[in-house]
Amino acid sequence: MKNNDLKLPSYGGQALIEGVLMRGKRFLAAAFRKPDGSIQTVSEELSGIYKSSIAKLPFLRGLVILWDALGMGMKYITISANVQTGEDEKIEGPAMFFTILFSFALAIGLFFLLPTGVAAIFQKLSGMSAFITNLFEGVIRLIFIILYIWLVGKNKEIKRVFSYHGAEHKTINAFEAGANLVPEEVSKYPLFHPRCGTGFVLILVIFSIILFTIIGPIPNLLIRLLSRIILIPLLVMVAYEYMRFASNYISHPYLKILSMPGMLLQRLTTNEPSTDILEVSIAAFKTMYKLENE
Repeated sequence: MKNNDLKLPSYGGQALIEGVLMRGKRFLAAAFRKPDGSIQTVSEELSGIYKSSIAKLPFLRGLVILWDALGMGMKYITISANVQTGEDEKIEGPAMFFTILFSFALAIGLFFLLPTGVAAIFQKLSGMSAFITNLFEGVIRLIFIILYIWLVGKNKEIKRVFSYHGAEHKTINAFEAGANLVPEEVSKYPLFHPRCGTGFVLILVIFSIILFTIIGPIPNLLIRLLSRIILIPLLVMVAYEYMRFASNYISHPYLKILSMPGMLLQRLTTNEPSTDILEVSIAAFKTMYKLENE
């Protein structure tokens, strides 16, 4: 492999249940550690919206990435769970749509609407200015996200998923450095990566503070809550473009400093992977890479 074939941010991934998903421009592949100890790989060609002009247009492509994280992520998490249980449960069609819709609604309610409501109560009780209220809302949002990640990470099964997350980062970091993709080499590379979804969440929160502050005071609470929902797609698009730009120029001193909070947040979502976990991540990447270059 030659890492000069890579055009960032073409290659990314996601941790699964005893597995890793790797995504390229045209194909994705997933590898799973089966209960008998063997590694199973599955792959598919990306079609539909992934081949449309939307996937290439600045800003709009951020919405495609969001769908990728929700839709494809849900699909392959289900597949990885089936590999462990031996069942053949599928989430597709209307079931997939409503599952994603419910997950999205829950995230919006917990991380957008609830902080807005709490900040509005404090503003009413304390008489805070609109600027301080929006800043306070952003701080609450960030605290909720960090607390949620920390609490979820206490679960034994999730800790192992976070180890697969670390393996995914190490594998991509090793590839981008031109290293030989074997566990002994890949293990030497960092747990953190500038294109990680964890860092994206932090960027999203920061841009929400900026945007909502620019909008200024909205006295009516219902309209304020609706504004948070309506502006989420805009926040996603801007945050994605910033992350894409920053990850391509991460060696710049200023961007390296600005990316540090996101990298630090990844400490909550990654664990050091064992050799057997690295083998799964490498298998997923090699399968995807081979399909991308055939």
